Amino acid sequence: MTPSARVQAAVELLDAIIASARDGGPAADTLIARYFKERRYAGSRDRRAVRDHVYDAVRRTAERPESGRAAMIGLARERAEIAVLFDGSPHGPAPIAPEEPGAAGGAVPAWLAPLLANPVEQQELLGRAPVDLRVNRLKATPDKVAPLFPDAVAIDGLPDGLRLSEGWPVEQSDAWKQGLIEVQDAGSQLISAACAVEPGMTVIDLCAGAGGKTLALAAAMAGEGTLIAADTIRSRLARLAPRAERAGATFIETLLLDQGHEAGALESLNGRADVVLVDAPCSGTGTWRRNPEARWRLTPARLDRLVHEQARILDFAAPLLAPGGALIYATCALTDREGAGQVRGFLDRHHGWEAEQIRIEQGRDHSGGRLLTPGHDATDGFYFARLRRMA
Repeated sequence: MTPSARVQAAVELLDAIIASARDGGPAADTLIARYFKERRYAGSRDRRAVRDHVYDAVRRTAERPESGRAAMIGLARERAEIAVLFDGSPHGPAPIAPEEPGAAGGAVPAWLAPLLANPVEQQELLGRAPVDLRVNRLKATPDKVAPLFPDAVAIDGLPDGLRLSEGWPVEQSDAWKQGLIEVQDAGSQLISAACAVEPGMTVIDLCAGAGGKTLALAAAMAGEGTLIAADTIRSRLARLAPRAERAGATFIETLLLDQGHEAGALESLNGRADVVLVDAPCSGTGTWRRNPEARWRLTPARLDRLVHEQARILDFAAPLLAPGGALIYATCALTDREGAGQVRGFLDRHHGWEAEQIRIEQGRDHSGGRLLTPGHDATDGFYFARLRRMA
């Protein structure tokens, strides 16, 4: 592919990504993989260059653009080396007319910016994220794993955490295949640690998804006790079984819930849990370094639905705790409606509970919980709180 053809390919891919974001279709990575599967003539350098063009355009554009061409023109007006490739050559994009509009740059959609938690800086949400590892204590120790990744650095405050550079192919390593490590952002590891689980406890991961935090809890429990991973999405929960097998966490139980009828399915567990983790579905604003196109999918109506769902989940989670038990609420979101506002609402609705201080060095105290942000903590963005059932 010529350099101009690569720009045109990026325009075509951006058109597909914009449509998919609007219609709730596949993610950008999936669309890019499909695109090149159908174009075997594109070499590895072509694929890398096109992918870079696409994500550079996505990262600079907060609002969903009108078209892929508008997104690339916005980028070209900031980067002369791309602008010259709009040359009308065969397979390349047509020249840019002087009055032709390009997508405006920005970090956060205008409607969302006022809703972010106060200490959050908009631009910090769009840096590139490293690859964080968690050493699996069921199979290994940091001393055993660290020599396998000579470029890794330790993560402050996480004895089992190691950090690699962006794009490191972890899943090709023997350590990953043998279950010695899991890929898990440092912020997610801190939330797992805040659960403070111990061997022999009864623990429920109520929105387990594919089980990243479930596996961290399993390691902290040393394989002893009752650990239930629950979710309403079968395809996501099904991904946990092979991961648990690889990690040696075969004592995990899975529970598929029917959305809207969770309380009935969980009734036999009421009053039995020592710890319940609610890693709630959320806007994902804290993960935009990894998924910048998610900005194009979020709308005020979708945020309203998420906020309602978070409160509903907290309400059916509360009866599961035994007296003295701890409910850990977490979101990878940085809006106060999804974080501090949910904790305030829960405490207003449920008497006999209190928010406990989370004693870690990372992050900042924020309205009854802890706030982690990419710029301040070099993690994905999270809000989490530890709520104790007093009676």
